[in-house]
Amino acid sequence: MSAPPYDLLVIGGGINGTGIARDAAGRGLSVLLAEQSDLASATSSESTKLIHGGLRYLEYYEFRLVAEALAEREVLLANAPHIIAPLAFVLPHEPHLRPAWMIRIGLFLYDHMGGRMTLPKSFGVKLTGSRWAAGLKPRFRNGFVYADARVDDARLVVVNALDAQAHGADIRVHTRVAGARRDGALWRAMLIAADGSSSEVTAHALVNAAGPWVKEVLDSVRPERAAEGNVRHIKGSHIVVPRIHPEEHAYILQNADQRIVFVIPYHDRYSLIGTTDIPVESYERPAISEDETQYLLELANAYLERPLTGADIVWTYSGVRPLYDDGSADPSAVTRDYVLKIDALDGTPGPERAPVLSIFGGKITTYRKLAEHALAELAPFFPQMKPAWTRNAPLPGGDLPRRDRNAWLAELTRRYPQLPTPLLRALADRHGTRAVRILGDAQSPADLGEDFGAQLVAREIDYLIAEEWVTTADDVLWRRTKCGLPMTQAQRDAVAEYMAPRL
Repeated sequence: MSAPPYDLLVIGGGINGTGIARDAAGRGLSVLLAEQSDLASATSSESTKLIHGGLRYLEYYEFRLVAEALAEREVLLANAPHIIAPLAFVLPHEPHLRPAWMIRIGLFLYDHMGGRMTLPKSFGVKLTGSRWAAGLKPRFRNGFVYADARVDDARLVVVNALDAQAHGADIRVHTRVAGARRDGALWRAMLIAADGSSSEVTAHALVNAAGPWVKEVLDSVRPERAAEGNVRHIKGSHIVVPRIHPEEHAYILQNADQRIVFVIPYHDRYSLIGTTDIPVESYERPAISEDETQYLLELANAYLERPLTGADIVWTYSGVRPLYDDGSADPSAVTRDYVLKIDALDGTPGPERAPVLSIFGGKITTYRKLAEHALAELAPFFPQMKPAWTRNAPLPGGDLPRRDRNAWLAELTRRYPQLPTPLLRALADRHGTRAVRILGDAQSPADLGEDFGAQLVAREIDYLIAEEWVTTADDVLWRRTKCGLPMTQAQRDAVAEYMAPRL
């Protein structure tokens, strides 16, 4: 007998796809999510790692987007405190770029647009001789400080997938949707698994959350209307260098082209610098160009006391943002707001229709709200759907005592007094309360198996294989953790060797 149809087939395992799958499954819909590679293997692991309103979007009058993002920042801080944390940003003042009055107005709006806020309000600061000027050239005398948050972006995707699965969703990685066609009230889709085997599934609706591939997927399932709609592929690249200063704040640097670049403390030993905005045609394997590298280095060196060169770069990464084409000539001005496009033949909702909903654009900060809006679009097709529920629902591992990272680390230290605190901190930061699933009954470091360095042990790898859809060493080293960054090549090879027989 053939399997019953799913309510939703979600194409794409990035932040939007997993967020929609989680929300839909929690509302009682049956969901299958198919990701052609690993979860968060493209744009969703290649962001600037921020949960923020987008201060610069105020200059483009994106008031709705900024207000929604600021409100969502509060929601996410509450629901995922293990992987999202407040971060102070210092804006050194450059009077010839933006006058002080303009910045004050922008920061006032930023402080108040999102409703009730728990983060500190912005304030002006004298930089000379203060900790806020750490690493800056002495010519910068005045600045502004405001608050946003940082995130482990790839882990945010994974915990959404975990919660989707906990609510009944079927999550399949390395599974490509080779084609889909309407058959009456259903979609029939052909899936190709990693081993090359194929299977057919049916679903009442498609959600096209394929990121950079969104137009490609839409055209393939709706070839008769392939010319409609468009996407702008904008590449953003980042460089990682040794830590620029010992303080915990980030910098937001202004450039003469009106763009801004962030310098963010990253994994204790490093600073993350980005991003660029470059239109691209190819989006399969984005990589930083020499021009982008020089752009980031030159802007950073205009502000930083110790000059950086290419030799300082320890890692780079690039992602492609699938923005909706709003006709803007300036890549930096193309809207970052999300656009949802639904196609249901003649557009009439009803059980006899087979809709496809495509997701263009969006920011990682607003993924949860995007999911709510996506399901609102699909609601007429699913009258049995339950109401929205994710606003006050902690993500897996996010139910920390008092939402306090330090309190949870203290509790782990009490439970596991024989284990090193740096390891407990790393596990707590990656897994929150789920760290105890890894630690189990361990009484000593030896109980955790081989230590590969960079606070990665065998027992965590075993857990990631069993629970988090890991199939390669890169999945572990660069997405489920960032342990690959400080590791030597020999250590990375040891991880791959350990994993090979277990996969």
